[in-house]
Amino acid sequence: MASSNSTFSVIGSDVTITGNVAASTELHVDGNVEGDITCASLVQGEGSVVKGVIQAESARLSGTVTGSISARELVILKSARIDGDVHYDALTIEQGASVEGRFAPRTAKTAPAAKSDQRNTDPKNGGDEPKLTLAG
Repeated sequence: MASSNSTFSVIGSDVTITGNVAASTELHVDGNVEGDITCASLVQGEGSVVKGVIQAESARLSGTVTGSISARELVILKSARIDGDVHYDALTIEQGASVEGRFAPRTAKTAPAAKSDQRNTDPKNGGDEPKLTLAG
C-alpha cells in the first residue's frame, strides 16, 4: 500500500495491468492497462495503451486510448490515438492527434436542458462555457 505522502505512481513500460486502477494523486502510465483508470492527474506515455474508461481531474495523453475520457483539464498530444468519447472542461489538442469519437463539455451532460439556455456564455463576465485550445 502506498504511503499517504506519495506524490505520484508509475506503471512502467514493461508492465501490463488487467483490472481497474485507482490513484489519489498523479499517475504516470508508460505500460498497458486493460481496465478503467480513476486518478487525480494522469500522464500517459507515448508507447502506453489504455483500454478502458479514464476519469481524472487533469490528463495529458500521448499514447493510445480505447474508451471514454472525462477530465476537467485535458491535453491530447500529437502522438495520441484515441477511440472513444471525450468529456472535458478545458481541452487542448496538439496538431496531429487522432480522435475517433465525440467531444462534449462535462458541464453540458450534467446541466438540465431548460437551464442550458440561461447560462452565462460571455467569458468577459465570468461565463462558464468550456474552453477549447488548439495547439500547433
